Amino acid sequence: MARGTIAGEQPRWLTDTEQRAWRSYLRGGHLVMEALDRDLTPYGISLSEYEIISMLSEEPQRRMRMSELAQIVVQSRSRLTHTANRLADRGWVTREPCPDDRRGVLLVLTSDGFAMVEMLAPVHLASVRANLLDLLTPDQFEALGSAMEVLRRHHTGEGDGPMPGGRAG
Repeated sequence: MARGTIAGEQPRWLTDTEQRAWRSYLRGGHLVMEALDRDLTPYGISLSEYEIISMLSEEPQRRMRMSELAQIVVQSRSRLTHTANRLADRGWVTREPCPDDRRGVLLVLTSDGFAMVEMLAPVHLASVRANLLDLLTPDQFEALGSAMEVLRRHHTGEGDGPMPGGRAG
């Protein structure tokens, strides 16, 4: 049963305005992600692969527990494992046992992986600007970020309290 409905209660259908906004969100989101992925394709890497090596590049010692990384990049552990296998086959990451937990596994960015991030970062940045940032006003982009933060907090269980300057999230 969907959250916010009671058995036998009529659904709260979307208004025309809500329906237009919802469909714009779906289509726009898909199109932006496809464009970002497409701009990395000539370099033999997908957006999800780039996101992983990019996140690792920002970590101290360029390593992170795979379970934590899966949460950050919003992938199942199984999907992250498959992606990590592809990255390892290219020599961009390795796996190491977690020193403080025998069951944990660290994903470690190699020097070749870091070189790939350094090469691709300007390409990805240009794509983000061309496909998102430069199409919105600064206020629109800030509002988008605020809205996504409310959703992130809700879906990660980080709180339903009010967001600063906004509605309850």
